[in-house]
Amino acid sequence: MKILNFGSLNIDYVYQVDHFVREGETISSDSLETFCGGKGLNQSLALSKSGVRVWHAGAVGEQDGRILTEELERFGVDTGNIKRLKNKTGHAIIQKNPKGQNGILLFGGANQEITRDQVDQVLREFEEGDFLILQNEINEVGYMMEQAYGKGMRIVLNPSPMNSKIWTFPLHCVEFFILNEIEAGDICQKSGSGEELLNQLAEKFTGAKILLTLGQDGSLYKDGSLCLKQAIYPVEVVDTTGAGDTFTGYFIGGLALGESPEQALDHAAKAASIAVSRAGAAPSIPTRDEVIKSY
Repeated sequence: MKILNFGSLNIDYVYQVDHFVREGETISSDSLETFCGGKGLNQSLALSKSGVRVWHAGAVGEQDGRILTEELERFGVDTGNIKRLKNKTGHAIIQKNPKGQNGILLFGGANQEITRDQVDQVLREFEEGDFLILQNEINEVGYMMEQAYGKGMRIVLNPSPMNSKIWTFPLHCVEFFILNEIEAGDICQKSGSGEELLNQLAEKFTGAKILLTLGQDGSLYKDGSLCLKQAIYPVEVVDTTGAGDTFTGYFIGGLALGESPEQALDHAAKAASIAVSRAGAAPSIPTRDEVIKSY
C-alpha cells in the first residue's frame, strides 16, 4: 500500500501581531518569519514523520520553490511528481496573535496550475488500495477524486479551505472526511454540537468515515456503528498553525501502519499537542519517537 498526497506547497510568511488587522486598519508587526508550509506539505511531513513512506505530487515555481522540495526530501518524502513551473510558488500571509491563534491569507500560485495530464501521469504509479490524500488548496481536485476512485484508491479529503468548489467535487468517492467544526457546519448548512454535526455528516455521506476535530474539545470519529471520542493533551499554546495537518498525517499514518482507530487518534492528539507548543507549521511537527515518548 502506497500513500500519495496530491497537495499544496506554500511558503509561509508569519507576522507576529498584537491583534488581527481589521477592515481599513494598518498595523505594525513585531516580527516576520518565513517557513515551509501549505496544507499538502504539512500533511506529507506529518505522514512521513509518523513512520510511513509518502509520495507528494503538486507544483512549485522554478525560481522560489526549491526550499519546499528540499524540505520534503529532507524527511524522506518522494518529490518526483512535483512539477516546476514558471509561475510563483503558492504562499500564505499568516497573522499570529499573542494567544497563538492565526488568520491566513492564501495565494495559490503554482498550486492552481495542476493539469489533468499531470494528474493522469501521477495516478499511473498507484493502484487499488493505495491512499490518496487531498485538501482544497489546489485545482483539479474533483478530477483527481474521480480518477482515483475508478482505480479503487482510498480517498481522504480535508475540505479546507471551505468554499463553493467543494460542492463540485464527487464527494461520494470519499472514504475519510477529516474536518473541523466550522467546515462541518458549512457542509451540513446548520450549526450544532460536535455530536450533532458528526451524525449529520454520517447521514449525508453514508458509508464514509468521519473525523471531526473540535479544538479544545478534542475530536470525534465515526465509522458506521463505531463512535470514538479523543481528548486533547493540554499544553501552553505557541502557534496553532499546522496543528490540524499534523493530526491528519498522524491519524492516516497510524492506520496505514496497522494501528486501530483508537491508537491512531491518540497518537494524532499527542502529535498535535506537541505541534501547537512550537512555532511554525512544518517545523513544529514532531517525529514518532517524540510522540511515543511524550506524556
